[in-house]
Amino acid sequence: MKLLLVEDEPALLASVVSYLQAQHYICEVATTYTQAQEKMLLHDYECIVLDLTLPGGDGLDLLRELQKHQKAAGVIITSARAAVDDRITGLELGADDYLPKPFYLPELSARIAALVRRRHYQGTNLLQAGELSVDVPARRAAVAGKPLTLTRTEFDLLLLLLANQGRVITKGAIAEHLSGDAAEQFDTFENVYAHVKNLKRKLTEAGAPNYIRMVYGLGYRFDVNG
Repeated sequence: MKLLLVEDEPALLASVVSYLQAQHYICEVATTYTQAQEKMLLHDYECIVLDLTLPGGDGLDLLRELQKHQKAAGVIITSARAAVDDRITGLELGADDYLPKPFYLPELSARIAALVRRRHYQGTNLLQAGELSVDVPARRAAVAGKPLTLTRTEFDLLLLLLANQGRVITKGAIAEHLSGDAAEQFDTFENVYAHVKNLKRKLTEAGAPNYIRMVYGLGYRFDVNG
């Protein structure tokens, strides 16, 4: 899962990034209002962790920007502001949750997982798609009960496809999801092709039908109905 962490306190940001990366999240960061605005509008994220007090602007205005451009990312506000009005305004502007500072990193991670689960996986940790079953927090997948041995990248790719069943995911979106900011350094999509090929091979070797279909010139679609 790809996250955007909007925070201007260096020590706190470093701690959050280190902890969440250990939880298998891809973390991009923004430390100013302008950086956050650019990343939010240019890229897609499963979740944005948003501080309200930023150099150059107010986090509530960033929420207004997200609402205006109909961006679908989930948002968790983290702020030292004690005013109830700020919390209410943030939720009215589309934020999903509000976590006051100081907070415990395990609680932040749990809230992110709960938000992603609600938004993408119908509120459950256990996903079923045809003969494929996936335990999201345990990061395990199986076909008809036969365990799959997936790399971290292959598992993240599988979750991305499952969260968007029936929809075409472009090669660029896959590269960005799997690599974050590093995707901009790629001249080709050879890494995407390789990861998709390996995932398809492991699924079919385990006995699954061809769930992952290439849509020529666009990208890939996961569809249990063919």
